[in-house]
Amino acid sequence: MRFAIISHVIHVKDKDQFFGYAPYVREMNIWLKYIDELIIVAPLSKEDPTAIDFLYTHHKAIDFRKVSDFSFTSFKNNLISIFKLPLIFWKIFWAMKNADHIHLRCPGNMGLIGCLVQILFPSKIKTAKYAGNWDSKSKQPWTYRLQKYILSNTFLTRNIQVLVYGEWKHQSKNIVPFFTATYSESEKEIVQRTGFNLGVKFIFVGSLSVGKNPLYAIKLVEELLKNGKQATLDLYGDGSEKKSLEEYIQNRKLKKHVILKGNQDKETIKKAYQESHFVILPSKSEGWPKAIAEGMFWGCVPVATKISCVPSMLDYGKRGILLEMNLNKDLIQIEQLLLGESDFFSKSKLASNWSQNYTTDVFEAEIKKLIKK
Repeated sequence: MRFAIISHVIHVKDKDQFFGYAPYVREMNIWLKYIDELIIVAPLSKEDPTAIDFLYTHHKAIDFRKVSDFSFTSFKNNLISIFKLPLIFWKIFWAMKNADHIHLRCPGNMGLIGCLVQILFPSKIKTAKYAGNWDSKSKQPWTYRLQKYILSNTFLTRNIQVLVYGEWKHQSKNIVPFFTATYSESEKEIVQRTGFNLGVKFIFVGSLSVGKNPLYAIKLVEELLKNGKQATLDLYGDGSEKKSLEEYIQNRKLKKHVILKGNQDKETIKKAYQESHFVILPSKSEGWPKAIAEGMFWGCVPVATKISCVPSMLDYGKRGILLEMNLNKDLIQIEQLLLGESDFFSKSKLASNWSQNYTTDVFEAEIKKLIKK
């Protein structure tokens, strides 16, 4: 089987090997176990691989077809993109024509082009991974809404299984509720969660961007400190908000309590989860919040916004805290849990039990079914 991936993920090349964002590539490597030849259509950077990049593993050389990254975020970018689009359409068309199985990664600009071009191949087997929020009531860019419309329209998009996070009512027959996973069955272990005698440890894992809202996480911990609680917050990740966060931490004299750890590898973050009480993600938009699921796997009590499938993941508050995005209200929720350690340990256990159902072993079994259909 010749498998073609259409993706917006920016890749890097080193000595004829290809790398990409680690969680994404680790997932794709599971798909690649069951295919013969691989075509990738995606942007390619000249940068070197970083700590958050991971290597594609496949027994044959990868047919990588480089396309330019593009966006419609300004008038200048719109003009540039108009000139780029014909070649991108052309490369995606030929990749799909050469493939036996077409795999779209959405939402994203490249995924949007892929959604349009795949209409020309109604008889080819297809899968699409929609990694964003599938909730039709959520506010999203028009390009995301268009991708969702095309993917769920059984006239325009045929012979496809669209993997989405969460279960949603009134969906077309090609929409398949799905999940993602980071840890294997063999990695399961019981973490001896400590109480709060030596302080409360929070962890944030994700890009330091406006969308992930790390500043709100910092402000919550700051309020706990004002109320006399011993609390620390470690933030793992990098991004456009790093400088402003550093300034906020400096100005508020929080350096002893809030630490920016930068991008780290999987094992470092795994250990950090195991040593933390809470995993916090006040994000404005998510599909399947990987950091929340990972933290829960190790018994961290999740503190997250009510978006996408998060309420279901937290069993509507039984397995964690659903943020109201109001500092006073959210502070009360956290402090109430800190007063009752038994309640904390109960939520921690429930969180771990739930998340450990979603291992890479289960994920691989489900992927194998999709490819073999």
